[in-house]
Amino acid sequence: MKTAIVTDSNSGITQKQGEELGIYVLPMPFMVDGRTYLEGVDLTHQEFYEKMNGGADISTSQPSPASVMELWDGLLKTYDEVVHIPMSSGLSSSCQTAMVLAQDYEGRVHVVDNHRVSVTQRQSALDALQLAKAGVSGADIKKKLEETQGDSVIYITVDTLKYLKKGGRITAAAAALGTLLKIKPVLIILGKKLDAFSKARTTKQAKNIMISAIQKDLKERLGDENCTKTHIEIAHTQNEEAAQAFSEELKVLFPEADIYLDPLPLSVACHIGPGSLAVAATRRLEQ
Repeated sequence: MKTAIVTDSNSGITQKQGEELGIYVLPMPFMVDGRTYLEGVDLTHQEFYEKMNGGADISTSQPSPASVMELWDGLLKTYDEVVHIPMSSGLSSSCQTAMVLAQDYEGRVHVVDNHRVSVTQRQSALDALQLAKAGVSGADIKKKLEETQGDSVIYITVDTLKYLKKGGRITAAAAALGTLLKIKPVLIILGKKLDAFSKARTTKQAKNIMISAIQKDLKERLGDENCTKTHIEIAHTQNEEAAQAFSEELKVLFPEADIYLDPLPLSVACHIGPGSLAVAATRRLEQ
């Protein structure tokens, strides 16, 4: 059984990385001042932030059904089946769309909804690839990934409340008050949605909150206090220097962990803006 692994650019896997890994990456579309761009194809992260900082009107979208089916149809000429791992259904409608489209493929396309995004979605794609190489069927890969959907969490602190207000996640009054008081919210992605977790007054305090939360998750939920069986992942939006420094701090705290660093996908950046910092913990998949 030959199985193709597909994800989207919300995973942070670039087109080049996908080619090197053997993972097929569907680029996510964005509307920028009325024009459609594809992440990693004709819109780089640098270009995106230049447009964002310049006040461009930016909105997220989902891949067209035609582009999804075109990719699947091409792959099914050389593969027996496809495992498709989109962004969490709680954060994008692209997952539900893919599930509906897959119904016409007579069980040859398996769409995974394990509520992952960014670095955790990337890890799911890597896990799926290893399972496929080990001869695990597409249906069983989907089952395994969805059974372990709760084995991951992301904490994010933002630098500005502007984009949370723009997206309707906080009111204009709350954004104004928060900006006045220099509040830095800490958000959590656990399961389907992005939710409020805590508040901080400084970046250092926000980082400490996230570290404490990850340590608690490792001990109480993931059962891996020493972080020997868990991936630690750092992500950011246009904040690489701070992300690198944060990574070094975590290496001291979790010397036995493998730590990966990557930018957050542009679909998340749209809602939180530049200058954010995130940390994730994902239990290693037992194969």
